Amino acid sequence: MTMTAPTGKKRNAVATLATAPVRRKQPRQHKRPDPADLLAWYDRHRRVLPWRALPGAASDPYAVWLSEIMLQQTTVVAVAPYYAKFLARWPTVAALAAAPLDDILKMWAGLGYYARARNLHACARAVVERHGGRFPATPDALQTLPGIGGYTSAAIAAIAFDRPAVPVDGNVERVVTRLFALDEELPGAKPAIKALAAEIAPPQRHGDFAQALMDLGATVCTPRKPACVLCPWQAPCVARRQGTQDLFPRKAPKRAGKPRRGAAFVVLRGDELLVRTRPAKGLLGGMTEVPTTEWSATFDTDDALGFAPLKAAWRQRGERVTHVFTHFPLELVVYVARVPARTGPPDGMRFIPVREIAGEAFPNVMRKVLRVAGLHSE
Repeated sequence: MTMTAPTGKKRNAVATLATAPVRRKQPRQHKRPDPADLLAWYDRHRRVLPWRALPGAASDPYAVWLSEIMLQQTTVVAVAPYYAKFLARWPTVAALAAAPLDDILKMWAGLGYYARARNLHACARAVVERHGGRFPATPDALQTLPGIGGYTSAAIAAIAFDRPAVPVDGNVERVVTRLFALDEELPGAKPAIKALAAEIAPPQRHGDFAQALMDLGATVCTPRKPACVLCPWQAPCVARRQGTQDLFPRKAPKRAGKPRRGAAFVVLRGDELLVRTRPAKGLLGGMTEVPTTEWSATFDTDDALGFAPLKAAWRQRGERVTHVFTHFPLELVVYVARVPARTGPPDGMRFIPVREIAGEAFPNVMRKVLRVAGLHSE
């Protein structure tokens, strides 16, 4: 079969095809996170929390502040009963400021991170003394108050006063780092996360946006097995597209604290227990404890009774108390003794009725000691 060369219009068409530039497929432009999508989701799925104002209602700055202080390093489930007790007993910041610190520490006992309780009291007094009982509305002014840092000031300003601030907690860090697949490790990534969170914030509804981010991280964008199909930002989320959600946020390896050891001494005088108050500053400041040795990495249990507060027939309990603080794990051996009714307390110590244990400001580690000693602390 003989092939003929194209002529006329056919030749021109072939030439045009030969010389036309090759059109490359343009990369798909991925959608940016739209705050309106998140707010619409929040309006439908917002959590009902004791301290959260109902839709359309104004937030109470005192309630917002109290809840935010309690929620630091603590879960919503753990905080809810404490919040209710505090609000029932001290319904205003002025009432809390007028309360003795010891009463606040007793009410706080069991919630952990006890410096928060001392700062709570100091902050309430500062609000009353410096601001006439009204919380200031801006992040900068809020940060001048005891116990209020960058995150808490932004949360109060946004939620209580609808100021343009985005509080960045662990939930928000997780949402933002997944949205943008941010490779930088925490804690160094915090400034970048704050900048990205501010970028996607809306020009209004600042309090709702802050709470929406928190709710999204708490209920959908969870640390493990996030429910991406339910997420209002699933389309723009880079980590979801890459299937790398579980890799974010990236965190620098933590340095494990060196384990410490010590001994605790439970002294019973009839139906009374020997206790003392820890120094106001430092770990567990101002809390109640039974006498203990120092807690150190080099503590030798063979030397424990040399530090006992009284001479007595001490009996060592077989079970030891273990407790993990932020910077170190602790192990305590527990000794129990009964002393005669005429025995007086050593300097700086006092006897309290055993029936009042539940109402004392014992931290969790001391409640564990009392349990091992056979005393009920609840």
